Amino acid sequence: MSTCFRSRSSMVSRCSFPTRLARTRPQRILNKRQYSISEEEDYAFGLFSVVFLDGPPFIEGVGHITPRTVPSHIIRPHYARFPPATAPESGRIDLKNEEQVDRLRRAASLAKSVREYAGNLAKPGVTTLAIDEAAHDMILAHGAYPSPLLYGGYPRSICTSVNNIVTHGIPDNRPLEDGDIVNIDVTVYLDGFHGDTSRTYLVGDVDEQGNDLVNATTQALVAGITSCGPGVPFLYYGTCRTNWTSTLYFKQWSGHGIGNVFHKPPWIWHTQRMQPGDCFTIEPAIQEGIDPESWVWPDGWTASTMVSLGHFNCLNHKTQNGGELRKSSSSRDQLLITENGVEVLTL
Repeated sequence: MSTCFRSRSSMVSRCSFPTRLARTRPQRILNKRQYSISEEEDYAFGLFSVVFLDGPPFIEGVGHITPRTVPSHIIRPHYARFPPATAPESGRIDLKNEEQVDRLRRAASLAKSVREYAGNLAKPGVTTLAIDEAAHDMILAHGAYPSPLLYGGYPRSICTSVNNIVTHGIPDNRPLEDGDIVNIDVTVYLDGFHGDTSRTYLVGDVDEQGNDLVNATTQALVAGITSCGPGVPFLYYGTCRTNWTSTLYFKQWSGHGIGNVFHKPPWIWHTQRMQPGDCFTIEPAIQEGIDPESWVWPDGWTASTMVSLGHFNCLNHKTQNGGELRKSSSSRDQLLITENGVEVLTL
């Protein structure tokens, strides 16, 4: 999972009449009446299904969602044993010996396997809730715990972020549609260590814009990985990633240290240098267009690309005064800095 340093959940009070759109032409909203954009309008970001907040009324938090259950013999991280989750611990991940590094590798390898399995299920007509259930069962079958479950009260085992959802989408009963893109975010806790990874998958026949967005995210991830090594400033990784994405990446979301703790320093945007034994994620999240920004729904988790909030503009993909909902894509790998370079644990 990503780390967020800003929240916009309070903005929901200004958003009127959210709904779901199913691959419709963009509409403008003026005084509650709909006016179609002309046939000559250039659909720069393609046509796609916008995922909107259900309501009104809007439900705060996730208390209405029954969390998945885990057998008692599965070892749980501290936040699942003693909820609510505590704040991230200070100090960097401390890997004491090679045996701990091997446990970390096994956790990361399992996370990759679950991610690939879940990604293969991302097809038109399949719900993200069904994908979550299948991933949950696979994680338990390997004696591991799904790290997101009960972290800060999160009720599911993975995150699934569709189209305009940037990160932390909660799996639900919405069937995936032909042309969707969906990020599947998997973290597992195995033998005392977390493995964390995500990819954005194409669902059916995705338009050129969606393909380009996902490809750009992959290139940004590769650029970030190749920049890493002992003694390299974390800031340099961010510069290399940004060279691929211009101003498109989200500054609210960052990678983080990970190991026997889910989220811990180093936060991946500061000026400290990488050192052997650092284990962290890098996770570029980008959107179509420029000036990316996201806001968090009242559930406290789901982050969507921004939309202008005046004049009932929450209803539509392209809106009257320039506010737009755009597709977003992200990708994540877990890295270990060694004496001689970098090891990608989830590749």
